[in-house]
Amino acid sequence: MRRGLVAFGGNALIRAREKGTVHEQIANAAEAARELVPMLDAYSHIMLVHGNGPQVGQNLIRVEEAVTKVPPLPLDVCVAETQGSMGYILEKAFSNELQRRGQDRDLLSVLTQVEVDAEDPAFKNPAKPIGPFYTPYRAKHLMEVERWAMMEDSGRGYRKVVASPRPKRILGAGALRALYDTGAIIIAGGGGGIPVVRQLDGTHKGVEAVIDKDRTSVLLACDLEVDDLIFLTSVPCVYVNFGKPDQRALDVATLEEILEYQQQGQFPPGSMGPKVEAAVQFLVRKGGMVLLTDAAHLADAVRGRAGTRIVHEKKKSEEGGIPCSAKTSSRSRT
Repeated sequence: MRRGLVAFGGNALIRAREKGTVHEQIANAAEAARELVPMLDAYSHIMLVHGNGPQVGQNLIRVEEAVTKVPPLPLDVCVAETQGSMGYILEKAFSNELQRRGQDRDLLSVLTQVEVDAEDPAFKNPAKPIGPFYTPYRAKHLMEVERWAMMEDSGRGYRKVVASPRPKRILGAGALRALYDTGAIIIAGGGGGIPVVRQLDGTHKGVEAVIDKDRTSVLLACDLEVDDLIFLTSVPCVYVNFGKPDQRALDVATLEEILEYQQQGQFPPGSMGPKVEAAVQFLVRKGGMVLLTDAAHLADAVRGRAGTRIVHEKKKSEEGGIPCSAKTSSRSRT
């Protein structure tokens, strides 16, 4: 009767070197379902949280291309749209895979609003690039007329940059908890959630921002009181001295050990850093266990045969536990 939450990236549906067509996304979702469904037997309650970076990028390109024909959409609405479309694709893929295996579990996709602080420092220094690349002329126009913050991106053109504030709370958390407690597979928190801020009169309004899905996953995991928080990554394990001759895979690590590795700078911000930070937050706030692995090793990982488990303290049976199933980097597209 374990309770789990799995977080994976939006590139599970739109992969490198693909056009990102709907047919490609449907096929990729079906493959993701084949990889993830085998681990569902280990959990009586499960929530799926997906990223949406490539999908929002596509939406923003559509908005730019059609700006002279239809009114443009703000970023929060684009996030909501991708939550709906990706939820539909994933729900159908998982439902079909469960039916193929003769398993009967309800699935439900839920649009999820996430409150952020209007005074979050990130709004004063937007730094998250999104959407298409613009020519200097178009970028100058958008900065002057629309008051967009923009930056030049590696010689490829200018891009809009927005804030990435920390999530404060999940709106409708009580209703999500009630749905989760039924044992249905819930898809929620897509893309980190639709960003909204609370106004002085208590109402909420959408804002131009993106929320890190791993941080939102921590909030959801605490609200739902999950036992296991699972992050799917591009490698089968967490490594120390990654890419060096003395690279070493972590099979089981305590919170104390992970904090020590953090201080050593083992987990850079551009790679494993955000996921390890989220793992620490979950263990400090809730306890339980955090599992990090790739999709190919997920079924084995939930049974303790692969991946990296981060816990408060190692149990005696885990001392020198089962080695990570792949000591070298094994690329995953999830």
